[in-house]
Amino acid sequence: MEPISYWIHKRALITPDRVALVSEDKEYTYRALSNEIMQMAAFFQHKFRLSKGERVAILSQNRAEYMIAYFAISQLGLVAVPLNIRLSVSELVYQMKDSGALTILYETATAEQFKELSNQVKIENAYDFGGEFESSIEGVRETFIDTENDPYIICYTSGTTGKPKGAVLTQANIFWNAINNQNAIDITSFDRTLVLLPLFHIGGTGLFAFPTLFAGGTIVVPNRFDPGETIRMIEEKDITVIMGVPTIHDAIRKHASFETASFKSVRWFYSGGAPCPIELIEAFLDRGLPFGQGMGMTETSPTIFMLSKEDYRRKVGSIGKPVMFCEIALVDDDGNQVPNGEIGELLIKGPHVMKEYWGLPEKTAEAIRDGWFHSGDLMRQDEEGFIYIACRKKDMIISGGENIYPLEIEQILKELPEINEAAVIGVSHEKWGEVPIAYISLNKSSYLTIEEVKNYCMDNLAKYKVPKQFFIMDDLPKNATGKIDKKALEKQPN
Repeated sequence: MEPISYWIHKRALITPDRVALVSEDKEYTYRALSNEIMQMAAFFQHKFRLSKGERVAILSQNRAEYMIAYFAISQLGLVAVPLNIRLSVSELVYQMKDSGALTILYETATAEQFKELSNQVKIENAYDFGGEFESSIEGVRETFIDTENDPYIICYTSGTTGKPKGAVLTQANIFWNAINNQNAIDITSFDRTLVLLPLFHIGGTGLFAFPTLFAGGTIVVPNRFDPGETIRMIEEKDITVIMGVPTIHDAIRKHASFETASFKSVRWFYSGGAPCPIELIEAFLDRGLPFGQGMGMTETSPTIFMLSKEDYRRKVGSIGKPVMFCEIALVDDDGNQVPNGEIGELLIKGPHVMKEYWGLPEKTAEAIRDGWFHSGDLMRQDEEGFIYIACRKKDMIISGGENIYPLEIEQILKELPEINEAAVIGVSHEKWGEVPIAYISLNKSSYLTIEEVKNYCMDNLAKYKVPKQFFIMDDLPKNATGKIDKKALEKQPN
């Protein structure tokens, strides 16, 4: 199998003048994008003297050069190490040292972080995306790449159970994820996809930047997310597919322009990364806008489930069915398949599943057993095969021998129109082992007492599921992809 840079070079021959990538200040045809990839690859090879397998860290917000770097890295068999720009310097130092990256790409916006990093880790090569390439594309050597087995991206997980683990994805993983997404929501060369998720996250590339370019379509890559600017861009650039996490979609629907924008070009608003509140989905559906949910993981490149155009209205709340080249099983603690309607741990098998955790053979063997990746996610399946999220296995609260799923409580809390966000975590308890507590934020100008919230829960939940404490915050902490950061909530005094 060819490296994924082949997609762009081949398109440059077939449809050279078709627009491939739009940034905030420039447009690239497939011919121009192919040329930029070759120039960057030549720069890596001739200026930095990089060879197959060497790691290249990227510290940048979204921009065209980020995508160009991904393809140049793929062409030479190098390994990308995308760094989360929202991490502390000490966290970035850990990932640089753990991956063994000695080369880093950065930009003006991250220059201070780069400077601090360079004082703490060994860096042999550094390149500012704002600079010029100094190498001709002449003489770029062919590199044999085993796309099935050679590492391509080391994407670090959030590290909620200790130090973050580097999920090693191959170019074959990326290829099969593109195939799976293309099949699931019919991505074609006519699509113009808006890339709102960060490119340092597998959701930014896998949903749906790489799949759209694989199909010969166009990706539009703004530097950062702004709801008003996003709506303007959707209208002016005839965007067809918008992928976001729930907080992104919520910001869009709460913007003043949401009700007046036509969205005439849009065929999909799509959500993932966290369970999406029903009322948020319905806000889009009520405007006649197609809104689907899916679910994926860093370790699966990322897509596992997606809702189809036939089902997004009638199966609101479901994350859909497994994508084409993906097998799943829901099992109990003994490894037995659970009946429909019961909750089990999600196991995944397919060509999109990661190769390993970088430098962690024991963690890899623990996660991938008999060919199945054990996700740690708890789910249930209905009689038609549609999947619904329960919670992360590690998030499940066991109180007095009863299993409590935080998502169920969070969904009840978000039925109250005054509540903007809700998160439930478990805390230790002398008598019950664990009990749930809830953190909420309110919509602007809303007023709600803790007593009112508690009474609503008492009316709609079994008593043992009602949070023992409620905390109102201005905003709940978020991680880099906009998900509520429960790890940060666990550090809150209570």
